[in-house]
Amino acid sequence: MKLFKMLFCFLTLYLVTNIDAKAQKTETLIKYLSGTDKDNTVAWDFYCSEGMQSKKWTKIQVPSCWELQGFGAYNYGRDYKVNKPYANEHGLYKHKFFVPKNWNESEIKIVFEGVMTDAEVKINGQLAGAIHQGAFYEFKYNITRLLKFGTENLLEVKVNKMSSNASINAAERNTDFWIFGGIYRPVFLEVLPKKNIQRVAINAQANGAITAEVFTNTNKTETVQLFLTNLKGNTLQNLETSAKKEDKKWLVSAKASNIKPWHAETPHLYNLHIKLLDKNGNTLHKLSKRIGFRSVEVRESDGIYVNGKKIKFKGVNRHSFHPESGRTTSKALSIKHVKMMKDMNMNAVRMSHYPPDTHFLDVCDSLGLFVINEVCTWHVPYLDEKVGEKIIKEAVVRDVNHPSILLWANGNETGWNTNLDDDYAKWDIQKREVIHPWNVFKKTNTMHYPDYYKFAFDAPSKDKIYFPTEFLHGLYDGGHGAGLDDYWKQMWHMPLAAGGFLWNFADEGVVRTDKNGIIDVDGNHAPDGIVGPYGEKEGSYFTIKEVWSPIYIEERYIKPSFSGVFNVENRYHVTHLNACEITAKWMVFNGPNTLAGSKVLFENKVELPNLAPGEKGSFTVKKPENWQQADALFLTAKDMYGMEIFTWSYPVKTPKQINNTYLNFSSSASVQTTKLNDVILVKAKDIEYKFSNKTGLLKMVTKKGNQIHLKDGPVLLGNKTNLENVVVNTFEDKVEIIGLFKKRKKYHDWKENNKMTQDFFKWTVNSNGLLDLNVELRNQKIVEGYMGITFSFPEEDVKGMKWLGDGPYRVWRNRMKGTRFQVWENNYNNTVTGQSGWVYPEFKGFFSRLNWMKLYSKSRNGFTVYCHSDLIFLRMLTPDQPKEYGKGAAVNVFPEGNISFLKNIPAMGTKFMPASSSGPQGSDKNYFGNTDEPIVIHLTFEF
Repeated sequence: MKLFKMLFCFLTLYLVTNIDAKAQKTETLIKYLSGTDKDNTVAWDFYCSEGMQSKKWTKIQVPSCWELQGFGAYNYGRDYKVNKPYANEHGLYKHKFFVPKNWNESEIKIVFEGVMTDAEVKINGQLAGAIHQGAFYEFKYNITRLLKFGTENLLEVKVNKMSSNASINAAERNTDFWIFGGIYRPVFLEVLPKKNIQRVAINAQANGAITAEVFTNTNKTETVQLFLTNLKGNTLQNLETSAKKEDKKWLVSAKASNIKPWHAETPHLYNLHIKLLDKNGNTLHKLSKRIGFRSVEVRESDGIYVNGKKIKFKGVNRHSFHPESGRTTSKALSIKHVKMMKDMNMNAVRMSHYPPDTHFLDVCDSLGLFVINEVCTWHVPYLDEKVGEKIIKEAVVRDVNHPSILLWANGNETGWNTNLDDDYAKWDIQKREVIHPWNVFKKTNTMHYPDYYKFAFDAPSKDKIYFPTEFLHGLYDGGHGAGLDDYWKQMWHMPLAAGGFLWNFADEGVVRTDKNGIIDVDGNHAPDGIVGPYGEKEGSYFTIKEVWSPIYIEERYIKPSFSGVFNVENRYHVTHLNACEITAKWMVFNGPNTLAGSKVLFENKVELPNLAPGEKGSFTVKKPENWQQADALFLTAKDMYGMEIFTWSYPVKTPKQINNTYLNFSSSASVQTTKLNDVILVKAKDIEYKFSNKTGLLKMVTKKGNQIHLKDGPVLLGNKTNLENVVVNTFEDKVEIIGLFKKRKKYHDWKENNKMTQDFFKWTVNSNGLLDLNVELRNQKIVEGYMGITFSFPEEDVKGMKWLGDGPYRVWRNRMKGTRFQVWENNYNNTVTGQSGWVYPEFKGFFSRLNWMKLYSKSRNGFTVYCHSDLIFLRMLTPDQPKEYGKGAAVNVFPEGNISFLKNIPAMGTKFMPASSSGPQGSDKNYFGNTDEPIVIHLTFEF
């Protein structure tokens, strides 16, 4: 048996060796020494010099950031200078690997996709080459001469977390993001034929023209051949090529016919196959590169064009990051992130602030996102120009062939050395333009965080193409969706505006292995995301999805005279509107006491007009005969790939019409009223109400002996006068308690045609126990603060709520879009957006278009309130204040009490500016118009 196992192992090794040899005869063979991503790792021997698990040899998973494996010490970039222990932190890696004997006819390179930060590599005790500096760049060594064939070899890597180069540290370590140590991207062997293609740079234009630079390691070649296949491998064209040889480089040109251009909306891809032939026509080496045919132009004082079409960037900044693995990611995570961006109707992403994993760019190519690729600097340029030149070369050479990359960014926020700008063209056959994010530079103005008004009137650079590479800083629940509607209206209609890039995609929260697994966002430095660390969707996610919808439907209200016609604009760049589809659903919702969900009364497809990009038109929704029996109309748009663009919702009935179907005020019972000192006691059915005789406010509700904690309301918000009188009117089947406020001189007599002309509230206790409340507020044209009414209810007794209205996310005055009108149900949570919990939707806050709300209490003594008035906001409790919210990324003034019914709500700002700077919707003034018509809030409480 033992002999059999030995023979089996030998045979297996022989087969693997010979298969490898055969496969790599003319092709490149890749053999991983590490794992391939965060979910597929390989254990190597490891020693850490400082911090957690230091001063001993043990095992570590590769690739990884060693802090997330429980080694060393965590630090956020800004603090490395003051935390001296980090300065000498380094790790030692050892790993043995087998090299087949017949590889001795090959050229073998070891490739590191990314190491933080300085890497010294040895093979069998000998240096593989110069120490590599720069954490975010692929590097490789030719190690053929150092290998032992047919046996094991020893790889040793020393990794210094901090670089010995001051420019590298300034660029990568003293930054505004988490910094880590380790071999955090994969390591592999690249096995090539002796005579081979070293690398290829390709320029594939939208008209099918191809030029390529084919770099070889030999001059003893006859020619280069190209042929084109689709991604399935089917040969489309053997390309007629014109080739010119220079020293170890071929300049090749060809023309492909009948190709489909690459665009973010239509990401058509092909494989370009390259063969290196000897003088006898034998293939020395062959490889393939995935390409897209597309052309990019930056036209001065005009715009950025792809394939001759001007584009608007609907973009976001994105870190390569996962909370449990730091900068070590995976293709699955890249796919997830790109799909979420596409789901938000984005078309662009900026690499902040370093080149990402290659698989992320692969996914941008295949799913369709425009990319700005960036080298890593932050506020300080590369003073060491030699290392800066190396960094740019490594970035461009690796990524040159990705069709998704439209522009290069030479660092971030004054981190550019202008002497290095021309280095990009040395390595980029496509000669893509270089920008300086946060600066006016050549043809572009990429100013960061312009306020709305500065964006509109930036006089010194009005002739530049204007696109902020960071705007609406999304700290906590601020920015992102809050303000985007105003900005985008401006960006869309400004001829020289090319869109912009939101900051940032995800909260960069890291799992602290040294702090019992808490998620740390380093105060207010890293909670900037539209989504949480694990992709948890905040409310802004859906606001962005609606605002950036390529199908723009003009705002519409459905009234009895509704014609079925909607005005529409095609905001795609290359897609015709009729390539998409819209489905109309007429919905009926169930009430607060029904478990069943909603149902579709009628459904049909909408015929969309054939509108070219940029054109406006209309479509008509078919109205069934009984359409006015529906509660709402849903319009769901899907793109050509079947993905939802957005679902718009339109109430058909008024709140009063909807609620009338749930309420019955008739009863044969009587109502008992007693005045006792300061209390008006009213009993109806099995409910007892106590009101203040001095203020008319509700003080207590008791049902069957159980207290319901709603009280101390209605406090009138926006009322400018004092309470004048409390009137009690008793009837056989009801009791009215009226609070009258002093009239102001500007109004007429307080009674006119039996209508009040001063502020008042009126309670009506009905004999069946229902409690009605009517409030009228005489508003001013401009109101500072809230307009509405408020009550108290103890937060500790709140379990959840179910409601008919917009949801499931809360809204701000400048973030109203992205919700849907239907029945929702949220459980209580105390999430502070981006800071703690990451349970979404947040329970606390403002909710729009309230029809009814059922409050669940822990004591099982909740209530239902029906709102009969139009366009009322529900305020549910008070969100906790986030820490260090900057100039405006928090709302810290809420109405008194806990539950409010309002006609206006506040706007939300950002880390760098108050809401009032983000556009008209962020104004701190509330304009209510004609003062002759009161604000009416009509509620019915059911206990």
